[in-house]
Amino acid sequence: MDGFFSTTLGLMTIMAAQSLLVLGFVMISLLFLVYGDRKIWAAVMMRRGPNVVGIFGLLQTVADALKYVVKEVVIPAGADRPVFLLAPMTSFVLAVIAWAVIPFNETWVLADINVAILYVFAMSSLEVYGVIMGGWASNSKYPFLGSLRSAAQMISYEVSIGLIIIGVVISTGSLNFGAIVAAQDTGWGLFGWYWLPHLPMVFLFFISALAETNRPPFDLPEAESELVAGYQVEYSSTPFLLFMAGEYIAIFLMCALITLLFFGGWLSPIPFIPDSPLWMVAKMAFFFFLFAMVKAIVPRYRYDQLMRLGWKVFLPMSLGWVVLVAFAAKFELFGGAYARWAIGG
Repeated sequence: MDGFFSTTLGLMTIMAAQSLLVLGFVMISLLFLVYGDRKIWAAVMMRRGPNVVGIFGLLQTVADALKYVVKEVVIPAGADRPVFLLAPMTSFVLAVIAWAVIPFNETWVLADINVAILYVFAMSSLEVYGVIMGGWASNSKYPFLGSLRSAAQMISYEVSIGLIIIGVVISTGSLNFGAIVAAQDTGWGLFGWYWLPHLPMVFLFFISALAETNRPPFDLPEAESELVAGYQVEYSSTPFLLFMAGEYIAIFLMCALITLLFFGGWLSPIPFIPDSPLWMVAKMAFFFFLFAMVKAIVPRYRYDQLMRLGWKVFLPMSLGWVVLVAFAAKFELFGGAYARWAIGG
């Protein structure tokens, strides 16, 4: 058996099994994310939320997914059929494959590459193409306007996210997620993580992640009151399901990035408690809870307010923070908190 796994076919089998394991985790998490999102929203509004299908309504998301799958796929008469069907698949696939470099432990990662951050950033940047393709192929002004809004919004806030990540990269000296988590393992528990030295950027990253994933209060690309339903208004059945699944997977990916970049990944917050992948999942679940709470309690922005916040507030702040971090890292100020690579060397 050991000989088989050392062959090309054996290695391909191992890779396929690992990929399916990651995909299974993401898809199972998706079911509970949608359920949790609806339950939290309902609790804030003093409603019950899903409570019929399954125990406590846990299978409601499964029932909804089956409903979408068995419904007829309706394609508008004037739509570009190939592009119309390719758009939701593009959004879904790009959101899923970004998880290939997300580690849950030192060795629990599908692809431990040195440029993992660049890979995730590239995949998240390409997701806007699925939205644009869907809006354009629908042959309708409402989804097209929604897709243009999404393009401008996602590009605007990707700039801030990229600059914030650069600050963490400067502190670590590596683009590898494992190295970033290792740099936060100082023996001080949660007080050694990057959230403390990079505290202002934690808030900027969280808000930028909301805008990047089209979550309220920045869901202008799909603002029902203004655009009927935005870029996916002409979609139904499975294509619509793929769009929504890709959006939630991207949200969960942002939760993973916040956890890895600022909150120690799988590291335990208390020094004498062992590190575990369960810490990673628990932190991701907590940040998704914050995403859901923002959706429930914060009113939607106007589009001009959204763009002003991105370009006139977040961009200068994140750019200035990169300069400050670079200065602090160069001269190893604040006890080397911004120069973990120097300490490790």
